Amino acid sequence: MKTLTLEHVSYLYSEGTPFEMRALDDVSLTIRGGTVTGLIGHTGSGKSTLVQLLNGLNRPTAGRVLIDGEDIWARPKEIASLRYRVGLVMQYPEYQLFEETVRADIAYGPKNMGLPESEIAERVSEAADFAGIPRALLDKSPFDLSGGQKRRAAIAGIMAMRPEVLVLDEPAAGLDPQGRDEILGGIRAYREKSDSTVIIVSHSMEDMARWCDELIVMAHAKLLMQGSCKEVFSHPAELSAVGLDVPQITHLAELLRRRGIPMPDSIYTVDQAARALTDLMGGGSR
Repeated sequence: MKTLTLEHVSYLYSEGTPFEMRALDDVSLTIRGGTVTGLIGHTGSGKSTLVQLLNGLNRPTAGRVLIDGEDIWARPKEIASLRYRVGLVMQYPEYQLFEETVRADIAYGPKNMGLPESEIAERVSEAADFAGIPRALLDKSPFDLSGGQKRRAAIAGIMAMRPEVLVLDEPAAGLDPQGRDEILGGIRAYREKSDSTVIIVSHSMEDMARWCDELIVMAHAKLLMQGSCKEVFSHPAELSAVGLDVPQITHLAELLRRRGIPMPDSIYTVDQAARALTDLMGGGSR
């Protein structure tokens, strides 16, 4: 279980030009190993820049990125090997598919790692299961798949490398509720089976509340807050001030409290609300 740390990290785009833009400004944080951590923030808050720093896709302008206390840029010539340890699934990864079959696309990373064919086959099968890809699709062209199936194939390709850290930028964007639950549920199952560390970027507060252990909130290139879902969602005014919100079910629970129904304060998932209502109606005692 790998712990990631950012120490006073800043990042500038187009540094030294009239178009210079500060995407991250003196960000320090720690992501605990073995957790699913959600990364949220308004557009332009620095989320995507941050995740691109975690696997060495970009190098900080200032500060350090560490994995278990080791600076990932301590040996710059070896930075490419970091991408097997920290797998990054970019937003809309389905546009990165290129092999003749889904199976070959998922196997691409493990093959580049120099693994034997038997282990590659095992990893392809395992990753396809986590991503919810039926075996019947593995020998089809990825370009014959639906948009959601392509997304699953791209995510499986990163999972097949069994990275110690899995970073996903909006993995469920544009999918229907069932598709979102299947993909995010598979990612959660992957974390529990692989004992890895997972970071998910999303605009959906509902997804963050349901699937994440901890949250990081970015605003205007800075770290605004970090904590458990309960801790973060207990600050609705601060979230609203930076263009974010709490889950809709949290608003509903507050409305019920105003109408005299004694709902608990920390309701941020539908399951929590359902349990609270069941207990109020006496169902919890049967």
